[in-house]
Amino acid sequence: MKLIIPMAGRGTRMRPSTLTTPKPLFPIADKSIVEWLIYEIFHSTNLPIEEIAYIIHPDFGKQVESELINIASKYNAIGKIYYQTEALGTAHAILCAEPSLHKEVLIAFADTLFKGTFQIDVNKDGIIWTKTVDDPRQYGVVVTDESKRILYFEEKPQNPKSNEAIIGIYFFKDGEYLKSELSFLIENNIKEKGEYQLTNAMENMRQKGKNLFSQTVDKWLDCGNKETTLYSHQVVLQENNIVSSNNHKNTNSKIIPPSYIGNNVILENSTIGPFVSIGDNSIVSNTSIENTIIMKNVKLSSVKIQNSIIGNYSKITGNTNTSMNLHISDYSQIEFQ
Repeated sequence: MKLIIPMAGRGTRMRPSTLTTPKPLFPIADKSIVEWLIYEIFHSTNLPIEEIAYIIHPDFGKQVESELINIASKYNAIGKIYYQTEALGTAHAILCAEPSLHKEVLIAFADTLFKGTFQIDVNKDGIIWTKTVDDPRQYGVVVTDESKRILYFEEKPQNPKSNEAIIGIYFFKDGEYLKSELSFLIENNIKEKGEYQLTNAMENMRQKGKNLFSQTVDKWLDCGNKETTLYSHQVVLQENNIVSSNNHKNTNSKIIPPSYIGNNVILENSTIGPFVSIGDNSIVSNTSIENTIIMKNVKLSSVKIQNSIIGNYSKITGNTNTSMNLHISDYSQIEFQ
């Protein structure tokens, strides 16, 4: 089976973090968002995955491409890179990986984190994973019968007939057939709310007799902005056995779990946690940190930080009597008098 991951979006709601780091590569503890997605799928699906196809924007650059290929290799899969240069909708994004659309395919959008089981019945034409939400108007939704067979789809309905939201993971038994339906939308300029939508292709498949079913996930974690990302980070730390690197130096510092400390981190006279991740090669001294994601090569001295996201190579020094709530991009420098 092939795993196809559309991830060409700019992640504008997560700025300034995503000005330099594509959102799917944003770190959550010891893995990026996209690797957590791959990890969960690989550890819960019943079908072997031999290829991971990423759909990215060309501006992401060769370093990002190399990192994605390396992630695929970690899971003994072949990594492939495809490009989407313009945001034209979910159907268009998937079709950008046209050479990989054959036989069994699993499609997972790298926007959010999940907890669930991806057990696949290959006798079904398709499976769409969902989660019940309070307000489904901003999502695609499904309406099902008692057997969970999908009766029809709605894309961001103003008067939804269901609160079962599509979370962005799909299985299709016949990738070639899916490709033909996606191509039909684009060739005939069939859009929904200004974009080519996968839900339209799936509705066409359903009307032609394909049996599509829904499955639910246990948790659906958003990483759309700073607050939701920090909450998702808390859940990931709580529910996974994440082990800090042994290659860090701790001098008179207290680490309150759950927290994650990366490689070559130096901690001096500080209190870390709970719910803190510190990226590789960072130096923290005389500092208190809680509920915060600190990226790589950061230097913190004599500060009190909470509910924050700190970009790579940033440097913050100041007064521990001042508690700070920050969201800063790479190479930022802040000095408090």
